[in-house]
Amino acid sequence: MAKHPAGFRRRGFIAIVGGKTKPGQYLMLRFASLVCALFTSSLFTNSVSAAPVVLSDIKGYGFDNQRQLQPFSVLVFDDASGKVLARGDAALLTQYPQATKLSGRGKTVLPGLIDGHGHILGLGQYLAVAELRGSDSEQDAVSRVAQFAKANKDAPWIIGRGWNQVLWPDKQFPTTALLDEAISDKPVYLKRIDAHAGWANSKALALAGITRETIDPAGGEIIRDSQGNPTGVLIDNAMTLVEQHIPEPDENDTLRALNVAFAHLLALGITSVHDAGVDTSTVKLFQQLAAAQKLPLRIYPMLSARDPQLPQWLAAGIIDDPTDYLDIRSVKIYGDGALGSRGAALIEPYSDQPAQKGLLVTQPDQLTQIMQLTIDAGFQTNVHAIGDLANRLVLDRFEQLVPAAKRASSRHRIEHAQIVSPKDIPRFAKLQVLPAMQAVHATSDKNMAGDRLGVARLRGAYAWRSFVDQGSIIVGGSDFPVELANAFHGIHASVTRQDHNNQPEGGWLPEQKLSLTEALRSFTVDAAYGAFQETSMGTLAPGSWADFILVDRDIYQIPAEQLWQVEVEQTYVNGKQVFAK
Repeated sequence: MAKHPAGFRRRGFIAIVGGKTKPGQYLMLRFASLVCALFTSSLFTNSVSAAPVVLSDIKGYGFDNQRQLQPFSVLVFDDASGKVLARGDAALLTQYPQATKLSGRGKTVLPGLIDGHGHILGLGQYLAVAELRGSDSEQDAVSRVAQFAKANKDAPWIIGRGWNQVLWPDKQFPTTALLDEAISDKPVYLKRIDAHAGWANSKALALAGITRETIDPAGGEIIRDSQGNPTGVLIDNAMTLVEQHIPEPDENDTLRALNVAFAHLLALGITSVHDAGVDTSTVKLFQQLAAAQKLPLRIYPMLSARDPQLPQWLAAGIIDDPTDYLDIRSVKIYGDGALGSRGAALIEPYSDQPAQKGLLVTQPDQLTQIMQLTIDAGFQTNVHAIGDLANRLVLDRFEQLVPAAKRASSRHRIEHAQIVSPKDIPRFAKLQVLPAMQAVHATSDKNMAGDRLGVARLRGAYAWRSFVDQGSIIVGGSDFPVELANAFHGIHASVTRQDHNNQPEGGWLPEQKLSLTEALRSFTVDAAYGAFQETSMGTLAPGSWADFILVDRDIYQIPAEQLWQVEVEQTYVNGKQVFAK
């Protein structure tokens, strides 16, 4: 990849230490900031550089320049430059007689995991709000909110996230009624698990001025009862009506949230994140942390198309950091909503609600305009598209706006590519558009996708095998905090098409399964490819960054149904240990 003038340079970093995670749970790292302040400098600042380092007694798996799996038992890296020097077998031990020797004690070593679609600040903030993930009824969700409010009596707003009405007995959207019974003296606002719907109490609706006379905004919907009164649920762009009244966190709040998220991700073995839709204030915080050598993992931020300062970013041009801690060269555009809230834009109506076809969050003319702007600026254009209509509209515009000679080098992406008309899937390969997909969405959505779409449309839904077989490179991710930030959950879902209870038997739409190597690639070298970084990370090939993890079991020697249970024991970035269990 050609290097552009960098906005800053980094030589080293300061680590953030995380804790242990358990399958199916988020890690509440209450003392992450304190740990960073007390122990970071003592861990690395005073250490004596010992380059090179030989790590032996390991079962290593990496990739070569052709993305083929390469096992190894010895890894040699330079902890001064942060680069891999060599990998191979025991013969390497004699080639570096002066090296520092480390024993992996038989553990499995993998490239550092890359999450190709997550939300770092959202994750940090999520860990500090009412947790509604897994609530099994509206009453259960309200009880959790009431407990959170009791424990946070000074909070001016009660904020939560994670509810999913599809998991409730009646599968219906909630209303203000139970929320109002539990909390009526302060506003409550709870985001759905996919962040494409919000649930408010009457106090919050009143503060936002939402009444039966309020008009639905373009790309949004106020759910109403049979009399036309707002029920408390807002879809997509209608969420802004309430969200604009929630007090903004200050910079210290944001930094605390970022630190908690960093620690959480490192504990999961995630060494790089493609941050999907970041505003100027957050990007500038990333830049400040990088300049102060306080970014503990690599970030590939997608500038939000909604940010008023986007034109200035585009005019300034690509920022290509030589150390790959903060490469800024992509834009996230929002096409439609999500399937669970019936906001995904479909060509034909929803099977379980024939009056609806979903929502275009960005209207077609505006979509063309912003895509043209980013493409002309030479930035990678990454468009959120879940429904088949949204995917078709985006593909149409890539075909119109990107010259054929520039398609391969541009690496434009569709984020999610979740429900695609079967006749549109080959267009990804023809137009050389990358599908950035999240495997866990399939196993999370399997209980409702058939209801929403009907059997016929499932042929183009969550179609990983179809994409891989035609040569498309899948950028793997989790979409945290919509899903848990654990890449092994995504690898497991890719291989088995099952949930953690091994259901359904044989897998859901099993013809779309990936092999373990294909799944691992999607979270390593293929995700790196989606950020123009495949020569510097995701492979553990000589010359790449020494970003790697040690895990508690050999993923190639265990039953596939156990893949989600793999735990990270150590995480290294730039040849430095940044997490140990």
